[in-house]
Amino acid sequence: MTAAPEVLAELEGLRARVPHLTGAMVASTDGLVIAHLVTGMEPDGVAALTAAALGVGARLTGAVGHGGFRELLVSGEHGYVATYAAGSSCVLTLLATADANVGRLNLEARRAGARIAPLTGGPADRRERAPVPPPPSRSPLPSRPGHRPDNNNDNDNGASS
Repeated sequence: MTAAPEVLAELEGLRARVPHLTGAMVASTDGLVIAHLVTGMEPDGVAALTAAALGVGARLTGAVGHGGFRELLVSGEHGYVATYAAGSSCVLTLLATADANVGRLNLEARRAGARIAPLTGGPADRRERAPVPPPPSRSPLPSRPGHRPDNNNDNDNGASS
């Protein structure tokens, strides 16, 4: 992944096209910074946190049968953190103020992610990746203490009769 100047140019284009964008970063899925336009924070820390969020997002989409990770949007009191798949080995993370148009942010980020993927050695189309296997089956959760599943009494408080 030696395409940092081209990736940086893509990030600069995003900053020009998306109003209220305050930062942009491309990182590997294991949390290593490839290129960034962030100030006032540590890019390595943001990349590591992005990798952790990506892991949780990917597990969640897999667990509910919604396939591979595509994007994650976190809304905070003062703005947004949005992470998008950029091929199979990289993610694009954008920071925006609370005034940002999320639809525009999503549109431009998805397009940028598709352009960044081949620059970092990944497929441009997310559908080219191998399908995600279903999560392993798990045993059912144990019942609550005192719960009697065969008793249809709504007032069951766990006391025996």
